[in-house]
Amino acid sequence: MGVVQLIDSLDAGGAEVLAVNIANALCNKGINAHLCATRKEGVLKTNLKENIGFLFLERKKSIDFSAIIRFKKYLKKNNIGIIHAHTTSYFFAVCVKLIYPKVKIFWHNHTGNYIKLKGFKFFIIKNISVFFDAIINVNEELNTWAIKRLKHKKSVKLDNFPQFINKSSTTKLFGKENKRIVILASLREVKNHVSLLKAFKLIHKKHPDWTLHIIGKDFKDKYSKKLNKFILEKELDKNVFFYGLCLDIEYILKQATIGVLSSKSEGLPISLLEYGLAKLPVVVTNVGECSKVIMNGESGIVVESENSLVLEKALEELINSEEKRKAYGGQHYKNVNKNYSQESFINQLVKIYTQ
Repeated sequence: MGVVQLIDSLDAGGAEVLAVNIANALCNKGINAHLCATRKEGVLKTNLKENIGFLFLERKKSIDFSAIIRFKKYLKKNNIGIIHAHTTSYFFAVCVKLIYPKVKIFWHNHTGNYIKLKGFKFFIIKNISVFFDAIINVNEELNTWAIKRLKHKKSVKLDNFPQFINKSSTTKLFGKENKRIVILASLREVKNHVSLLKAFKLIHKKHPDWTLHIIGKDFKDKYSKKLNKFILEKELDKNVFFYGLCLDIEYILKQATIGVLSSKSEGLPISLLEYGLAKLPVVVTNVGECSKVIMNGESGIVVESENSLVLEKALEELINSEEKRKAYGGQHYKNVNKNYSQESFINQLVKIYTQ
């Protein structure tokens, strides 16, 4: 069985991390594993095992005939029968299937916002989905959407799994030890750093020695400028730090005290599971699968989204109690190891591929 993970880029995002993790795990299982980045390479390429086949297509547009033909040739040459397409790469996968019908497509839907699709975008994905052999969803809400709205005959829910591959110790966090709040989230509006910054502004007044650390790609766009403007206007620039894309996530989280996610929408965020591996207590908004990962009041605190006041209150609860931080972090670690293991994920995935 030859399987290729298909992804737009290898920048450090949740879907990209999972694509790399799956390729590595399939390789460990003795499966002919490959990964293809269609538009862009990225920092995560270094996390791929050496014996995994890698292809970079440098696709310039949605329908790039040269890239389609090169990918088809790669599939035939390497005896690959399965395309595991992540997020928006499903369109390119279908283009390839039109000229190479024998290949199977498994679409991995990571994006919680898909349930809100309307109009032309929904029309496109609904009609394209007939080419999918199965749809793999990261939470139950997306699975229900695929069954009821796309009316797909084979749609399954499969929980993500975390894994620390990179063992380097490069990124040194600023601020005082045991007083660091960290968020692993690229600077996208859906991640709602604005709400977190508003909450942190209130925390800063009471706890001026605590710091906030933002790990994730900065797209240097309007949203990024909005965040930086807020930080400067509220005089938080000595307590809020941006690090951009980082690979040494394990080392970063070892330096952190509290993990947080303030998103408006999610599927099942890898970062939330990574917080668990690092034994971090967390505050997370009640979106996507987050409230199923975190048992409120046992392994972390779950709050409503887009409410900076309740977010601030929850963070302060952990700031004020080292005992709770230790207890919640320990329980989160146990839950992640028990319910979100690599072995369970890969066994289920292989069954999906072969059924």
